[in-house]
Amino acid sequence: MNRSEAVARSLREADPHRLLAVLRASLAEHYGAVSAELLLADYGLTVLCHVTDSDREGVGQFSVFNSVVGRVFGSQEPYVERRAAPGLVAVHVPVSVRGDRLGVLTVETEDAERAEDDLRELRWIADILGHALLVAERDTDLYRVLRRSDRLTLAAEMQWDLLPGRAYECAEYSIGAQLEPAYAVHGDNFDWAAGTDRLILAVTNGMGEGVEASLLTSLAVNALRNARRGGVPLADQIALADKAVYAMHGGERYLDVLLLGFDLATGRVEVVDAGSPRLYVLRGGRVFQTPFEAQLPLGMAEDSVYDTQHFDVEPGDRLVFVSDGVFDSGMRLGEAFGEKALARAILATRLLPAASVPQEVLRHLFAHQEGNEAIDDALVVCLDWRGRA
Repeated sequence: MNRSEAVARSLREADPHRLLAVLRASLAEHYGAVSAELLLADYGLTVLCHVTDSDREGVGQFSVFNSVVGRVFGSQEPYVERRAAPGLVAVHVPVSVRGDRLGVLTVETEDAERAEDDLRELRWIADILGHALLVAERDTDLYRVLRRSDRLTLAAEMQWDLLPGRAYECAEYSIGAQLEPAYAVHGDNFDWAAGTDRLILAVTNGMGEGVEASLLTSLAVNALRNARRGGVPLADQIALADKAVYAMHGGERYLDVLLLGFDLATGRVEVVDAGSPRLYVLRGGRVFQTPFEAQLPLGMAEDSVYDTQHFDVEPGDRLVFVSDGVFDSGMRLGEAFGEKALARAILATRLLPAASVPQEVLRHLFAHQEGNEAIDDALVVCLDWRGRA
């Protein structure tokens, strides 16, 4: 067994709340590490929070935008930093799982000459650590607690636990997504399911505020998942979820859903538009909206029938989905953000990876609001399509 595999094995065998302590000991034994620190991105993707051996408060944070570890997190590229102490170097490596950026691992060592040589192995260890963190979150609250820079509302707690992640990457496509306000979101949601030959993507905008909105969205998302996992066609997935929402609320509460099924081999997309989430496409330096025939929102009427529509995506396309909290947000000089300003924001992301796009679009939104408090959730999902060779 080589040393990187020995470290990986120690992580797999560690108690879920002791991952960092076990990692430190293993890195010291096999790599001569002086110290090891783990920083996890907070819910708002603005700071990186120190992980400790307990859920105590008061630990340090680093900005995602103007710190060394923040640049490693954003670029997803490792960096070797020479420290003030003679001969001491810090190796910063991103911690991510299939494109979902979790944080940064920093390993200090006195062997500056070997730091570059160890970089590849430490990056592999950071990937193993990312998987271990996701598994550990089933059994401990430690990492969810430590990556909060503010208190989550109950509605936001429910919404974040409902999400599949904030990014996903495979050969055919990359996804990035974000919700705002991160610590007080209530009705908006996104979901996806990666398959062998098909990707299912759902963007949801639930009506109402607080826990009522989260409960409504949770019912719809789980109804869609249940239908999807039952193997029914896309339109029937929406119809079954519609019945579940109507049975619970009798038409008094409803929600908007845009549901899409992507054929990985052909780029053919099947769509059911049941409400307000919109799709914008960046293709060849031009942004345009893809209009669909809007049908009734989920739960608005009894026994609604839904039809599918189709369009095609091309390799190199960037698809950006936004909720009404983005395109209807604010008015400045009589212009809603979702018209020209949204197109400019999407164009400004053309050199960024999919995982960074939602945060950049939301940054433009916040600038447009000029400091005014948002009155609705804002959801942005980005899909970069490469297709199957």
